[in-house]
Amino acid sequence: MEDVQKHSVHTLIFRSLKRTHDLFVSNQGNLPDIDDRLERLRRSIKARDTYGLVLDRANKTMDAKRLSAMHSGDPERPLAITDGSTGLAASGADLSATAAEGGTMVRFTRDKEKAPFNGSNSLVRASMPGNSSGGGASNVQLIPKKAPSIPKPKWHAPWKLSRVISGHLGWVRCIAVEPGNEWFATGAGDRVIKIWDLASGKLKLSLTGHVSTVRGVAVSTKHPYLFSCGEDRQVKCWDLEYNKVIRHYHGHLSAVYSLALHPTIDVLATSGRDSTARIWDMRTKANVHTLTGHTNTVASVVAQATKPQIITGSHDSTVRLWDLAAGKSLCTLTNHKKSVRSIVLHPSLYMFASASPDNIKQWRCPEGNFVQNISGHTAIVNCMAANTDGVLVSGGDNGTMFFWDWRTGYNFQRFQAPVQPGSMDSEAGIFAMCFDQSGTRLITAEADKTIKVYKEDDEASEETHPVNWRPELLKRRKF
Repeated sequence: MEDVQKHSVHTLIFRSLKRTHDLFVSNQGNLPDIDDRLERLRRSIKARDTYGLVLDRANKTMDAKRLSAMHSGDPERPLAITDGSTGLAASGADLSATAAEGGTMVRFTRDKEKAPFNGSNSLVRASMPGNSSGGGASNVQLIPKKAPSIPKPKWHAPWKLSRVISGHLGWVRCIAVEPGNEWFATGAGDRVIKIWDLASGKLKLSLTGHVSTVRGVAVSTKHPYLFSCGEDRQVKCWDLEYNKVIRHYHGHLSAVYSLALHPTIDVLATSGRDSTARIWDMRTKANVHTLTGHTNTVASVVAQATKPQIITGSHDSTVRLWDLAAGKSLCTLTNHKKSVRSIVLHPSLYMFASASPDNIKQWRCPEGNFVQNISGHTAIVNCMAANTDGVLVSGGDNGTMFFWDWRTGYNFQRFQAPVQPGSMDSEAGIFAMCFDQSGTRLITAEADKTIKVYKEDDEASEETHPVNWRPELLKRRKF
């Protein structure tokens, strides 16, 4: 037997490629000419794939009455169809057959008025016979699609410090304004709830009863009740006619950080460090639902009359939307990468915003559809507030305040909250904020043991404080 010579894989592949090249090299110069019919066919197929659905709808609505109306303009000369992609023409009798078989973009004209095909990426709209400009013939018009535009932010007056209110002996952690807009309540680390006159800033009342920091307060719109919660695991209902506690809501296993009142039914929502949110019957004190699913502290809870009625934000970086009737989670929003400490509902739009050190995100109810990111406030955002004029305010753990235009996310003002003289600079921090009922005053609760009231600068105008808007630097918003 003869020895078989062995070759490497690369040598065999090279020989195979060389044989293939030698076999077909004679055909390289004999490529066929481009066939015009094939090119027209290719364009026809592409037009059918792109605009087939539009043409199907146009064919269904083009009934016999409309055809007769178009044909009656000149009975002796039949209506012609010009195929925009191939330039072929057909008589009026072949109208439906041509559109159905070819599916190409057509334009209905008289045979002497054939219009060239416009190959731009545009919308197709069939105009009515009465709206056509020439001879009563209806045209399938090409309407250019409007380019997406970034909305220009609305001008907002800058805000300035109006009043500083002192009286608490600890960090001020929560604020609530009563529905009549005459007074507001604050809770602090000194375990006291204080009620202040909104117009003058004078102390009206102090309520004692908590044995640890008060973390949340809310005032009922239908009853003379004030609700409070704290790090002592207690949730209390105060009767403001007697200034006494009339109900306790027992059930939380750890500190309670946030509470919210439902606007239409007598239920109370609370959330805290035990990773749950609880729904309470205001009158019977019954724990109606325990909303479980978060894996870390639930730092914020809000309630609204429409679905989703309860929204929670947690240190596990998620936002959950809850069905109040079933007591179950509708969906979980996992877009945030860091803990969510604040959620705010827009007072008039069907939207809400959530705050995290990575971004402030806006969402559209009821499914929680993402709208846009509002970037720039890189501190730990403890609180937010929004008013009907479209002003969104965020307060940071380092005392920074950012003012945003809600619609566009444009940051029109930012500053460091002034620290009360005598306190350390390290005590600069904003824990809670809210607008009054008119939306013209902003109240903040801060780490320097003070309450600050801000209002719009009446002397400012668009000339003195212009909108420094650079659309090329803004991200496009999802509409």
